[in-house]
Order: sequence, then C-alpha cells, then structure tokens
Amino acid sequence: MKERKLSWAKLRRVDSLNIEAGRVSSFQNHASKQVNWQSTLSLAFQSIGVIYGDIGTSPLYVYSSTFPNSINDQEDVIGVLSLIIYTIALIPMIKYVFIVLWANDNGDGGTFALYSLIRRYARVSLIPNQEPEDRELSHYRLELPSNQSRRAHKIREMLEKSKSAQTVLFLVTIMGTSMVIGDGILTPCISVLSAVSGIHSLGTGAVVGVSVAILILLFSVQRFGTDKVGFSFAPIIFVWFLFISGIGLYNLFKYDLGVLRAFNPAYIVKYFKRNGKRGWISLGGVLLCVTGTEAMFADLGHFNVRAVQISFSCITLPAVIAQYCGQAAYLRKFPENVSNTFYDSIPGPIYWPTFVVAVAAAIIASQAMISGTFAILSQSQSLGCFPRVKVVHTSSKYGGQVYIPEANYALMIACVVVTLAFKTTDKIGNAYGIAVVTVMLITTGLLTTIMLVVWKTSIWWIALFLVVFGSIEGIYLSSVLYKFIQGGFLPLVFAFVLMTIMGIWHYVHKQRYMFELKNKVSNDFIRELATKPNINRVPGIAFLYSELVQGIPPIFPHFVSNIPSIHSVLVFVSIKSIPISKVAMEERFLFRHVEPRDYRMFRCVVRYGYNDVIEEAKEFERQLVEQLKEFIQLEHFKLQGVTTEQMAEPPNPSRISSSSNSIQSINAVNSTNSSNRIISVPIQGVEEEIVFVQKAMENGVVYLLGEVDVVAEHESSLLKKIVVNYAYNFLRKNFRQGEKVLEIPHGRLVRVGMTYDI
Repeated sequence: MKERKLSWAKLRRVDSLNIEAGRVSSFQNHASKQVNWQSTLSLAFQSIGVIYGDIGTSPLYVYSSTFPNSINDQEDVIGVLSLIIYTIALIPMIKYVFIVLWANDNGDGGTFALYSLIRRYARVSLIPNQEPEDRELSHYRLELPSNQSRRAHKIREMLEKSKSAQTVLFLVTIMGTSMVIGDGILTPCISVLSAVSGIHSLGTGAVVGVSVAILILLFSVQRFGTDKVGFSFAPIIFVWFLFISGIGLYNLFKYDLGVLRAFNPAYIVKYFKRNGKRGWISLGGVLLCVTGTEAMFADLGHFNVRAVQISFSCITLPAVIAQYCGQAAYLRKFPENVSNTFYDSIPGPIYWPTFVVAVAAAIIASQAMISGTFAILSQSQSLGCFPRVKVVHTSSKYGGQVYIPEANYALMIACVVVTLAFKTTDKIGNAYGIAVVTVMLITTGLLTTIMLVVWKTSIWWIALFLVVFGSIEGIYLSSVLYKFIQGGFLPLVFAFVLMTIMGIWHYVHKQRYMFELKNKVSNDFIRELATKPNINRVPGIAFLYSELVQGIPPIFPHFVSNIPSIHSVLVFVSIKSIPISKVAMEERFLFRHVEPRDYRMFRCVVRYGYNDVIEEAKEFERQLVEQLKEFIQLEHFKLQGVTTEQMAEPPNPSRISSSSNSIQSINAVNSTNSSNRIISVPIQGVEEEIVFVQKAMENGVVYLLGEVDVVAEHESSLLKKIVVNYAYNFLRKNFRQGEKVLEIPHGRLVRVGMTYDI
C-alpha cells in the first residue's frame, strides 16, 4: 500500500519533463543514517584500515624530510615536535574531523562532494541542464528569514549570474581532484620506498629495485578489487598503530621525557626565532605529518562521521603523537641518526616484525590512495569532466569501490618512473607536500562557500575558519613552493596535464550540449512525421540515446531521413547526472508522451548520481519498460480526471477497463498488418497500451546511438580549432566509446553519423 501511494504521488506534478527531470531523491546511504553505537564502533574499527594508512605511515619519513642535512641545535627537535603536534591538532583533528566531515554529500566526501553540494544549492553548473525546480526541490525552504539566509541568497545570486565565478569554481574543483590523483601517484612511491629503506644492508639501488617490484605487484592485483583483500586491512593497521605507539612510549621513557615540553606552543616561536628562513623552509617536511588527511573525507562514504571521529581521536591521534614524541626523545640523544630515525629507534628484538608490518602498512596506505584515484576518475566521468573509461565495480557491497584498467596501468608507470627518477624520500617529499597542501587549501575555499551558501553560518565563525586555516595552509604552501625546482614541480605537472584533459573534455561536452539544445526538434516536425505515409513502423522497441534533457535531439531527423522507419515504440533516453551521490530507484526514470500521443513515442530522463552504477543492458531494459508501463497506467488516470483524493487510493480495475470496449485489440491490429507496417491507431484503454508495449519488447529492443563528430566552425579562432578538431577528437578516439560505457550490447546497436559545427 505504501509503494502504491508513492507511485500515485508521481501524478501530483506539472506536466513538464523539464521540471521533473530536475527532481532529486532524498535517498541517503548507510553513511548518513542513524546507527547504533555497536555499529558505529564496528565501522570505527573498519575505518582504521581504509583511511589511516597514509597518515599512519608518515612517521617513517617526517623527521628525515624536516632535517635533510643535520640537526644544528637539539632544541630544534623540541620546536619541530611542537609544530608536528599542533599541525596534527589543528588540521586533521579540528578542521577535518570536527568541521569538514559534516560537509558530506549524503554520506559521501571528497572535492566532488563539496562541488556537488554547491551545485545543488546554486545554479553554478556550466552545462545548462538544470531547471529552476532543481533548486526548489533541493532546498529545505522551511526556514525563517534571517540575516544569514538573506546573505546566502545574495551570494547565491552572485554565483548564478557570474560566469567567471562559475568557471573559477569549476577550475578549482578539477584542480583539487587533479592534486588528489597526484597524491595517488606519490603516496605509493614515498610510502613503499621509506618502508623498504629499513633494510640497512641494502644500498640505494637495491632499495629502489625492491620498491619498484612491490609497486608493480601492488598495481597488478588491483583488478581483484579492494573488497577481496580489505578484510585484513584494519587488523594490520591496528597492529601497526600498536607497534608505533609502543615504540614511541619506550623511547620517550628511555631517552628523554623532557620532550613533552613541546606541548607548549611557545617552542614554535623560539624555533623560528632561532632558525629564521631555514625554519620556514623546514615546514615542507613538517607538513608531511598530515599526509592522507584528505582521505578521511574522501573515503567517508564507507563509514559515517561518528565512526571516523572516534577512530581518529581514540586510536590514530594518540598512536602517531606517541611515535613522534618517541622519535624526538631518541633524536635528543642521537641527533646524527636523523636520516633514518624510525628504524634506528626500534628496539632490536622487534626490529624485523616492525619492518614486516611497516611494509604491509605502506602497501595499505598506497592501496587507499589508488582506490581513491579510481573513485575520483569515475565521479569525474559521470559529471562530464573526463573522457570515457572502463569502470569495473569490484564490490557488490560498496558502490564506491571501482577499478579502472587504463588508469591503473598509467598510475603504475608513473609510480615506477617517479621512484626510479627520485630514488629517495626527501626528493619525493618535496613534490608530495605541494599536492597535500594544495588540496587542503581548495577544501578550505570550497567549505567557506558552503558555510556561506548552504550552512548559513555566522559571518564571524566563517571569518575565523578562513583566517585560521587559510593562513596556516598558506604558510605551508609558501614553504613547499620554495623547493619547486627540487621536485616540487612534479604534482603541478601532473595537475596541469589532468586539468588540461578535464578542461578540454568538459568545454567541448558543454558546446555539444548547447548545439543540441539550440537545434532540438520542434513539435511540428513530429506531427508532420506522424502523417507521412512513407515512414514504416517496424516491430520492437527502440531506445535513442541523447544527453539532451529538454527536448528531442537533432540526431533524430537525421536518422529518419537516412532510414525511413521507426520502431513501434520509440523512447528518447537521456542519461542525466544529478549532483548527488545516489538517486533512489523509484525516482530514477521520468517519462512523458511525445505528441501525437497515439504515435507511441516517449521521452525518458534516467537520472544517476555520481556514485550510481549503470546497469547491464538486460536489467536496464526490464527496469525502463516496467517504469514505462507504470507511467502509462498513471497517465491514463490523469487524463480521466482523477481527483487528488482518488490518486491516493488504490486503482479501481473497473475504471481501467471502462473505455476498453471502444478500442481495437492489439491482436486485431496485428492481424490487419500485412506489410510489416504497424499502423498507429488511437489507444485509449490503458490495458491495451500496456500489452502493446509488452509485445513490442518481446519483439526485441534496439539501441540507436548518434556517432557525432564535433568540429569547430570555420570562423572560429585558431585555439578553438586546435582544442576541438585535434585535442578533443584525439581524446574521444583514444578513450572508450559511448556504447561500452552505457553497457549497450553490440549486436543490437545501430549507429547514426552526424557532424556538429560548434
């Protein structure tokens, strides 16, 4: 009964597909649901293995990167420890754990989640496939007028009117995602290299060789999916935290408890007074203590906010702080061992067990960033920001766990080249720091926008957040940029290449959409088509794919002019990406009749969130046809003038068949068809039309796909011609075609070629 009322509620709308195409669900995944404490604690333990591998292995290389030459003054160890303590407390703890995590998109995190939140609350998408009703349905409008809401409204209007602001917002978002992908390249390099360096007897060449072998093996097993080996991640990282906290406490009590003075922030001031410019340069090494912080937010979708807060506050934070304090105590007595502090400070009996766990933890840290890179590329593709690639969903339990073969091998080659070229963690750390702090700054900027537009936070709290974290991260960025030539350029090169690919693809993708929008088929053309005697109707259902959600694409008349036949049921299918992570199945398909109604042509918008999986062809066909039959039934009652009260009641079978006596049966229609033409006759009875659709499906489903070549107009600038005619077409031809991404069976695909001059 509940499902029936939900379905009938679909009739309570304005008869416009443009409006309905924007409706989004309030679906929330498990990450945002209220769960009991037992489940929360279980998720907190599981999160240890997925989220904290990177930040947990940072003690392997932080002190060596901060003091690349030597320690000149033992008091500097106290100053650096104080910097580490307060950097961890301010950025991962306060900023991310207690502020940023709440900016999730129905439980999902990451740069795209922040961007999708802003897109829902303000029309800042560069592709104009949003309707006013998108914003209306996404907002909670039950709020009292206030200074904050008026301020948010003004800022939202400014963003919506300014194309420059929208472009900057888009560029900042893809830059952030590019930097996270850069993390996915650098994390395996620095983590594995620092772990393997624990074998003292090996020279630099052998350490690099073993690291490369581990990296190749790591990327070779990606195709099996994180879910296959993920069950062992949490126990291994938990054991790693036990090791590093125990070793840290051992060294602390054995060598110098006095390092605990570092909890007094005055030692930070003394450190900079003593070292000046050299202290500022050393911040690039200190920054590495918070690598992997962004993973807490990006991987939130598998857990929930409380679980991450508990696991970080109760396990990760105490373990890493104890380890850094222990290393500082050890360096107070043995400052000459700063180049390999972690391994030199391990007590002899547990050296090799610690080494084994360290290598395992480094591999897990690498795995988390690699999986995150795959997820980001998948999201980028679904939002039209990246060329089509093969996305393999490796887990039936977690929709966000994906594998992309092309990206996997590209990452492997990049990691091997970086490891062979840089050879030491010091040089890789210079590059790593820029990627880390840039993503943090972008998150600060996007979250400030969310505070203004979505949360409507007090302006004083927003100013405090922006000033405190923006200034801290700005100082760190200035330090890591100082080492631009010594490897710091690497993530910027990665980001430039990725941003160029994303920018070109998105620009032409937008221009294609605008061309189709301007040249969409008029209603007069469809009416004329219905009267033409030379247009044959052949048995079966045809799905004509298009990205246009506001009309019939120009590829349709081109198709009819070349093949003068139309299937007995034709559905114009538009795949629309909604700026949320998931769309509930009951709200995924939206239909409208294309006039004239007896021509049996429908428009359908199929809405997916950026973490939704496109179903295989057989399942997609079943879902679409079932939803189409339900739409026909509901639309019948709407035409019969059913009242709002009657809509909420179960349908009356006698009312369904009340008009069936005056309608020709589907068998009679087929028996009069002697020339493979299905004659269009008015069908007013809902049962007959549903039977007609079912019979058409049994006759077979055919997919019609436009093979569109995009070229720049003759009067276009040279730059535009290079971007469109060469760069975009190179990407399109060397990445996957649409039918592979949409899971269209090759044997039932009909291509239609056309050229767009943009």
